[in-house]
Amino acid sequence: MDAASHALIMASFQVLSTFFIVATGLIVLIIIIIFIIDVTQTKDAVRRNYPVLGRFRYLFSTLGEFFRQYFFAMDREEMPFNRAEREWVERAAKGHDNTIAFGSTKNLTPAGSVIFVNCPFPTLQADAVEMQALQIGPYCETPYDAPSFFNISGMSYGALSTPAVRALSRAAKRAGCWMNTGEGGLSPYHLEGGCDIVMQVGTAKYGLRDHQGKLSDEKLKQVAAHAQVRMFELKMSQGAKPGKGGILPGIKVTAQIAKIRGIPEGQDSISPNRHPEINNVGDMLDMMEHIRRVTGKPVGFKAVIGGPEWIAEMCAEIHLRGIERAPDFITIDSGDGGSGAAPMPLMDNVGLVIKESLPMVSDVLHKYGLRDRIRLISSGKLITPSEVAWALAAGADFVTSARGFMFSLGCIQALKCNKNTCPTGITTHNLRLQKGLNPEDKAVKAASYCKNIIHEVQTISHSCGVSRPRLLGRRHVRVVQGTGMSVPMDVLYPRPDILPEYQEFTKEMTPEEENSGHRA
Repeated sequence: MDAASHALIMASFQVLSTFFIVATGLIVLIIIIIFIIDVTQTKDAVRRNYPVLGRFRYLFSTLGEFFRQYFFAMDREEMPFNRAEREWVERAAKGHDNTIAFGSTKNLTPAGSVIFVNCPFPTLQADAVEMQALQIGPYCETPYDAPSFFNISGMSYGALSTPAVRALSRAAKRAGCWMNTGEGGLSPYHLEGGCDIVMQVGTAKYGLRDHQGKLSDEKLKQVAAHAQVRMFELKMSQGAKPGKGGILPGIKVTAQIAKIRGIPEGQDSISPNRHPEINNVGDMLDMMEHIRRVTGKPVGFKAVIGGPEWIAEMCAEIHLRGIERAPDFITIDSGDGGSGAAPMPLMDNVGLVIKESLPMVSDVLHKYGLRDRIRLISSGKLITPSEVAWALAAGADFVTSARGFMFSLGCIQALKCNKNTCPTGITTHNLRLQKGLNPEDKAVKAASYCKNIIHEVQTISHSCGVSRPRLLGRRHVRVVQGTGMSVPMDVLYPRPDILPEYQEFTKEMTPEEENSGHRA
């Protein structure tokens, strides 16, 4: 080695040594600063008692959510949706083969598990009946013949990003289902796909409010003038936060969202916990009748159910007023959470879950002779064919899903919906993050998910021996009890007799409907 090469090597070594000394010094200085900050602060006992090291507790806690999802949780363990459910949606959205091999990984012995009763003589393909439209709002000026029993639930523009709303609008058109706007108002992105739309009237009346924040007839007429807007849904409560209004953090209230909602830009958008002008079932019926009269379109309400008493009170009031003034539909949301941001005590502990509330409401309507008049829409964590089929058997006419369609758009359950940092671009207004969501591509996937749900629900219904899904009844379902043995659902939830004074309001069932225990 010549002297020049040796000198070059020594010089490089000296530079590297200097760099490592400086870097080490900076690291030590940073540790000393953090140490001083930790031992002098008084808000966090762990950091004060274990300076520097105490910070790793929060790092590991944050990373634990990631590691559980990808490495440690079994396929059926995660909450709110497990890996098996998410992967089914992903395969359905991509149109991939959804068959499995070597037996089910689902444990069918825990109490509450649902088992469908297969028929020894299942329905042949030649006897199967394609999905049929079902009319909502027979007493309206413009009734709605809803073509699909599976639809997109309410997610507002604001909670969802622009490309997400665009994708879902196009998907709904391709799949032939409706899209609910959520409480954030009607945006141009809802309309651009050409799909059927359900306009939700939230407690803050976003998109429908006057300067005082009250419901505006002029705005109602403007929205109803869009032929795509087929129904109006009065939101009384939702599964994420029964008893509390919607929450949209100020960081997500952009100029456009503020304009659509009629609120200040950049400020938290917090809805009242109920409609101030609705104090009882009479007031609720009055508001729905007013909206129906102004718009000429079907009107119903969405609610989490806490008990059957007020539904029975509403039914009695309807008979006093006349059944034409009944809600055209009721959307029942489950009390175990939803796609919206909410306080944990409400999401975890308030409101009945859909497995109890749906049969309950269906039975109350049947008892009062209103089951034919009022359509039932079921919502709440129903993202797979078995869950949708269960809801139809339990009494629903339609099923809506929010998070199922979010998964079809690419949601990875990062649980960042309320922080404007959604890594898939679905619930963020960060333009950099939104770039990952291509509306054209995702519309195809969301539509494929919807079509696959419908196809596989039909497969379940044919296995049970009926020609179409809405003929599934409670006798087609068994529910596992604590003993490990199952009991027929029609034994757990026997259909009550119609009160004698309301017999005239119920039509005669066909023999097929009578056998199924459920009217299509």
